[in-house]
Amino acid sequence: MRIGFLADLHANREATEACMKALSRAGCKRFVFLGDLIGYGADPAWVVDFVRAQVAAGAVAVQGNHDAALREGAGGALHAEARAAIDWTRARLDDAQRSFLLGLPLAVEDGDRLYVHANAFDPGGWAYVHNALAVERSLAATGCSLTLVGHVHDQALHYTGTAGQPIRFDPVPGVAVPLLASRRWLAVVGSCGQPRDGNPAAACAWLDTAGRRLTFLRVPYDHAGAAAKIRAAGLPETFAARLEGG
Repeated sequence: MRIGFLADLHANREATEACMKALSRAGCKRFVFLGDLIGYGADPAWVVDFVRAQVAAGAVAVQGNHDAALREGAGGALHAEARAAIDWTRARLDDAQRSFLLGLPLAVEDGDRLYVHANAFDPGGWAYVHNALAVERSLAATGCSLTLVGHVHDQALHYTGTAGQPIRFDPVPGVAVPLLASRRWLAVVGSCGQPRDGNPAAACAWLDTAGRRLTFLRVPYDHAGAAAKIRAAGLPETFAARLEGG
Protein backbone atom coordinates (compact mmCIF):
# COMPACT_ATOMS: atom_id res chain seq x y z
CA MET A 1 0.00 0.00 0.00
CA ARG A 2 1.09 3.56 -0.66
CA ILE A 3 0.17 6.21 1.92
CA GLY A 4 0.36 9.94 1.23
CA PHE A 5 1.29 12.41 3.98
CA LEU A 6 0.45 16.10 4.16
CA ALA A 7 1.24 18.41 7.08
CA ASP A 8 0.67 22.07 7.80
CA LEU A 9 -1.89 22.67 5.07
CA HIS A 10 -2.61 26.06 6.64
CA ALA A 11 -5.85 26.79 4.78
CA ASN A 12 -4.05 26.74 1.43
CA ARG A 13 -6.45 25.20 -1.09
CA GLU A 14 -4.16 25.50 -4.09
CA ALA A 15 -1.26 23.71 -2.36
CA THR A 16 -3.53 21.00 -0.96
CA GLU A 17 -5.07 20.25 -4.35
CA ALA A 18 -1.64 20.13 -6.01
CA CYS A 19 -0.19 17.77 -3.40
CA MET A 20 -3.20 15.48 -3.51
CA LYS A 21 -2.90 15.22 -7.29
CA ALA A 22 0.81 14.42 -7.04
CA LEU A 23 0.25 11.80 -4.34
CA SER A 24 -2.58 10.22 -6.31
CA ARG A 25 -0.34 10.05 -9.39
CA ALA A 26 2.22 8.27 -7.21
CA GLY A 27 -0.38 5.60 -6.49
CA CYS A 28 -1.41 6.59 -2.97
CA LYS A 29 -4.72 5.08 -1.91
CA ARG A 30 -4.71 6.26 1.70
CA PHE A 31 -3.87 9.64 3.19
CA VAL A 32 -2.68 11.03 6.52
CA PHE A 33 -2.98 14.70 7.50
CA LEU A 34 -0.46 15.66 10.16
CA GLY A 35 -2.14 18.71 11.65
CA ASP A 36 -2.41 22.46 11.23
CA LEU A 37 -5.17 22.36 8.68
CA ILE A 38 -5.89 26.04 9.36
CA GLY A 39 -4.02 29.27 10.10
CA TYR A 40 -2.29 31.73 7.76
CA GLY A 41 -4.24 30.90 4.60
CA ALA A 42 -7.47 32.20 3.09
CA ASP A 43 -9.43 28.96 2.53
CA PRO A 44 -9.97 27.39 5.97
CA ALA A 45 -13.53 26.19 5.35
CA TRP A 46 -12.59 24.47 2.09
CA VAL A 47 -9.57 22.73 3.62
CA VAL A 48 -11.48 21.57 6.69
CA ASP A 49 -14.34 20.22 4.58
CA PHE A 50 -11.90 18.49 2.25
CA VAL A 51 -10.00 16.78 5.05
CA ARG A 52 -13.23 15.90 6.85
CA ALA A 53 -14.43 14.14 3.68
CA GLN A 54 -11.12 12.31 3.38
CA VAL A 55 -11.37 11.13 6.99
CA ALA A 56 -14.91 9.89 6.34
CA ALA A 57 -13.44 7.87 3.45
CA GLY A 58 -10.74 6.28 5.63
CA ALA A 59 -7.98 8.90 5.96
CA VAL A 60 -6.32 9.78 9.27
CA ALA A 61 -5.95 13.31 10.63
CA VAL A 62 -4.29 14.56 13.80
CA GLN A 63 -4.58 17.91 15.52
CA GLY A 64 -1.99 20.66 15.18
CA ASN A 65 -1.37 23.69 17.37
CA HIS A 66 -3.21 26.07 15.04
CA ASP A 67 -6.21 23.72 15.03
CA ALA A 68 -6.14 23.54 18.84
CA ALA A 69 -5.91 27.34 19.04
CA LEU A 70 -9.49 27.55 17.75
CA ARG A 71 -10.57 26.86 21.32
CA GLU A 72 -11.26 30.21 22.96
CA GLY A 73 -8.27 31.33 25.01
CA ALA A 74 -5.98 28.63 23.62
CA GLY A 75 -4.02 30.76 21.15
CA GLY A 76 -1.68 32.40 23.63
CA ALA A 77 1.35 30.43 22.46
CA LEU A 78 1.00 31.82 18.92
CA HIS A 79 2.56 35.10 17.87
CA ALA A 80 0.26 38.09 17.40
CA GLU A 81 -0.21 37.73 13.64
CA ALA A 82 -0.96 34.01 13.93
CA ARG A 83 -3.52 34.72 16.66
CA ALA A 84 -5.14 37.30 14.40
CA ALA A 85 -5.39 34.69 11.65
CA ILE A 86 -7.01 32.22 14.04
CA ASP A 87 -9.55 34.86 15.12
CA TRP A 88 -10.30 35.55 11.43
CA THR A 89 -10.57 31.82 10.77
CA ARG A 90 -12.83 31.11 13.75
CA ALA A 91 -15.42 33.51 12.35
CA ARG A 92 -15.42 31.70 9.00
CA LEU A 93 -15.98 28.16 10.26
CA ASP A 94 -19.32 26.75 11.31
CA ASP A 95 -19.92 24.69 14.46
CA ALA A 96 -19.40 21.36 12.69
CA GLN A 97 -16.09 22.47 11.18
CA ARG A 98 -14.81 23.78 14.51
CA SER A 99 -15.93 20.61 16.30
CA PHE A 100 -14.11 18.46 13.74
CA LEU A 101 -10.82 20.30 14.31
CA LEU A 102 -11.12 20.39 18.09
CA GLY A 103 -12.06 16.71 18.18
CA LEU A 104 -9.00 15.48 16.28
CA PRO A 105 -6.61 13.22 18.22
CA LEU A 106 -3.13 14.45 19.10
CA ALA A 107 -1.51 11.23 17.90
CA VAL A 108 -2.48 8.02 16.11
CA GLU A 109 -0.60 4.72 16.05
CA ASP A 110 -0.99 2.76 12.82
CA GLY A 111 0.85 -0.54 13.03
CA ASP A 112 4.53 0.31 13.45
CA ARG A 113 3.94 3.98 12.56
CA LEU A 114 3.11 6.96 14.76
CA TYR A 115 1.39 10.02 13.30
CA VAL A 116 1.68 13.23 15.34
CA HIS A 117 1.91 16.92 14.53
CA ALA A 118 4.81 18.04 16.69
CA ASN A 119 6.57 15.25 18.60
CA ALA A 120 6.00 11.95 20.37
CA PHE A 121 7.20 12.96 23.86
CA ASP A 122 4.63 15.72 24.47
CA PRO A 123 2.19 15.93 21.55
CA GLY A 124 0.09 18.69 23.11
CA GLY A 125 3.07 20.78 24.19
CA TRP A 126 3.95 21.53 20.55
CA ALA A 127 7.74 21.46 20.97
CA TYR A 128 9.60 21.27 17.66
CA VAL A 129 11.87 18.38 16.67
CA HIS A 130 14.45 20.83 15.38
CA ASN A 131 17.60 19.50 17.03
CA ALA A 132 19.19 16.17 17.92
CA LEU A 133 17.98 16.22 21.53
CA ALA A 134 14.35 16.72 20.51
CA VAL A 135 14.62 13.96 17.91
CA GLU A 136 16.16 11.62 20.49
CA ARG A 137 13.39 12.38 23.00
CA SER A 138 10.73 11.79 20.38
CA LEU A 139 12.18 8.46 19.27
CA ALA A 140 12.53 7.36 22.91
CA ALA A 141 8.88 8.15 23.62
CA THR A 142 7.42 5.61 21.20
CA GLY A 143 7.96 1.99 20.32
CA CYS A 144 6.98 2.61 16.71
CA SER A 145 9.72 2.15 14.14
CA LEU A 146 8.61 5.17 12.07
CA THR A 147 7.29 8.48 13.40
CA LEU A 148 5.90 11.03 10.95
CA VAL A 149 5.50 14.67 11.99
CA GLY A 150 4.93 18.15 10.63
CA HIS A 151 5.21 21.44 12.56
CA VAL A 152 8.81 22.27 11.53
CA HIS A 153 7.82 23.21 7.93
CA ASP A 154 11.13 21.93 6.47
CA GLN A 155 11.68 18.40 5.18
CA ALA A 156 14.08 16.14 7.06
CA LEU A 157 14.62 12.49 7.88
CA HIS A 158 16.27 11.37 11.13
CA TYR A 159 17.39 7.85 12.00
CA THR A 160 19.21 6.04 14.77
CA GLY A 161 22.90 5.38 14.20
CA THR A 162 24.84 2.33 15.37
CA ALA A 163 25.27 3.84 18.86
CA GLY A 164 21.60 4.79 19.02
CA GLN A 165 22.20 8.50 18.49
CA PRO A 166 19.99 10.31 15.95
CA ILE A 167 21.48 11.25 12.58
CA ARG A 168 19.88 13.76 10.23
CA PHE A 169 19.50 13.08 6.53
CA ASP A 170 18.31 15.71 4.07
CA PRO A 171 16.14 13.90 1.52
CA VAL A 172 16.20 14.65 -2.20
CA PRO A 173 12.68 15.23 -3.54
CA GLY A 174 11.51 12.37 -5.72
CA VAL A 175 14.22 9.94 -4.57
CA ALA A 176 12.93 7.03 -2.48
CA VAL A 177 14.73 6.36 0.80
CA PRO A 178 14.82 2.73 2.03
CA LEU A 179 13.82 2.57 5.71
CA LEU A 180 16.02 -0.20 7.07
CA ALA A 181 14.22 -2.27 9.69
CA SER A 182 17.33 -2.26 11.89
CA ARG A 183 16.96 1.49 12.45
CA ARG A 184 14.25 3.71 13.89
CA TRP A 185 13.09 6.70 11.88
CA LEU A 186 11.52 10.12 12.32
CA ALA A 187 10.33 11.89 9.19
CA VAL A 188 9.44 15.58 9.02
CA VAL A 189 7.33 15.73 5.87
CA GLY A 190 7.47 19.53 5.41
CA SER A 191 4.65 22.01 4.97
CA CYS A 192 2.10 21.62 2.22
CA GLY A 193 0.58 25.06 2.73
CA GLN A 194 3.48 27.24 3.85
CA PRO A 195 7.05 26.07 3.09
CA ARG A 196 9.80 28.11 4.74
CA ASP A 197 13.02 26.92 3.13
CA GLY A 198 13.24 29.39 0.25
CA ASN A 199 11.36 27.10 -2.15
CA PRO A 200 7.68 28.01 -2.66
CA ALA A 201 6.76 24.53 -3.92
CA ALA A 202 4.40 22.63 -1.61
CA ALA A 203 5.86 19.74 0.40
CA CYS A 204 4.46 16.27 1.03
CA ALA A 205 5.64 12.66 1.14
CA TRP A 206 4.50 9.12 0.46
CA LEU A 207 5.34 5.74 1.91
CA ASP A 208 5.45 2.37 0.18
CA THR A 209 4.59 0.15 3.14
CA ALA A 210 5.46 -3.11 1.36
CA GLY A 211 8.90 -1.94 0.27
CA ARG A 212 9.51 0.28 3.33
CA ARG A 213 10.54 3.18 1.13
CA LEU A 214 9.72 6.83 1.85
CA THR A 215 9.69 9.46 -0.90
CA PHE A 216 9.59 13.19 -0.23
CA LEU A 217 8.04 15.48 -2.85
CA ARG A 218 8.06 19.17 -3.72
CA VAL A 219 5.06 20.15 -5.81
CA PRO A 220 4.80 23.45 -7.75
CA TYR A 221 1.42 25.15 -7.45
CA ASP A 222 -0.20 28.55 -7.94
CA HIS A 223 1.41 30.16 -4.90
CA ALA A 224 0.87 33.63 -6.39
CA GLY A 225 -2.87 32.99 -6.55
CA ALA A 226 -2.92 31.72 -2.97
CA ALA A 227 -0.98 34.79 -1.85
CA ALA A 228 -3.43 37.08 -3.66
CA LYS A 229 -6.29 35.46 -1.74
CA ILE A 230 -4.53 36.18 1.56
CA ARG A 231 -4.14 39.84 0.64
CA ALA A 232 -7.74 40.09 -0.55
CA ALA A 233 -8.91 38.64 2.77
CA GLY A 234 -7.03 41.34 4.69
CA LEU A 235 -4.78 38.84 6.46
CA PRO A 236 -1.23 39.90 7.41
CA GLU A 237 1.07 40.58 4.46
CA THR A 238 3.71 38.33 6.02
CA PHE A 239 1.62 35.26 5.21
CA ALA A 240 1.33 36.15 1.54
CA ALA A 241 5.02 37.02 1.23
CA ARG A 242 5.99 33.66 2.74
CA LEU A 243 4.08 31.82 0.04
CA GLU A 244 5.82 33.78 -2.67
CA GLY A 245 9.32 33.42 -1.19
CA GLY A 246 9.03 29.96 0.30
